[in-house]
Amino acid sequence: MDKKPFNPGAPRPSAGQAPRNNGPQRRDPRQAKQAPNNINEHIRAREVRLVGDNVTPGIYSIQEARRIAEDLELDLVEISAQADPPVCKVLDYQKYLYQQKKKAKEIKAKSTKVVVKEIRFGPQTDDHDYNFKLKHAQGFLQEGAKVKAYVFFKGRSILFKEQGEVLLLRFANDLEDYGKVEQMPVLEGKRMIIMISPKKK
Repeated sequence: MDKKPFNPGAPRPSAGQAPRNNGPQRRDPRQAKQAPNNINEHIRAREVRLVGDNVTPGIYSIQEARRIAEDLELDLVEISAQADPPVCKVLDYQKYLYQQKKKAKEIKAKSTKVVVKEIRFGPQTDDHDYNFKLKHAQGFLQEGAKVKAYVFFKGRSILFKEQGEVLLLRFANDLEDYGKVEQMPVLEGKRMIIMISPKKK
């Protein structure tokens, strides 16, 4: 049987293989560099203050803190780099990031969800129509919505703009128990507008 010719350029069977690691799986270092927190090997402090439910709180050397995280198959995460020594937690970092992202999304949804209800008047609105719209505005403000009330001037009725301003100021005054004026009456084209936001409970 012929022997295969020796090829010095051929890779050896063990070449390119990662060294065996029987310990817990560590996160990809490239992910750690992009992370908002320093984690695991990227924490540079010589000692850290450990906090959390799954550890005994206290000050540990960085080597000991990493060992504790490895034993629990979790990550060592620096949550307060400015403290002396830095504060770290042992946790599942991917899960932590997911929870932080979810929390930020909820806060954003609450802060940006502003409902604005519009109420339109004519420059010579009668008392019955005024009171009807006033009741609606009270309900909107109690629900947490802003009220954008405006007087619409048709054609020559723009001559009654002072009358429109008086009406809007009266409207704001009648709503003082429910909301506060965010923007005083201002003329924009054919509309004079006032903004009223709900009072914080």
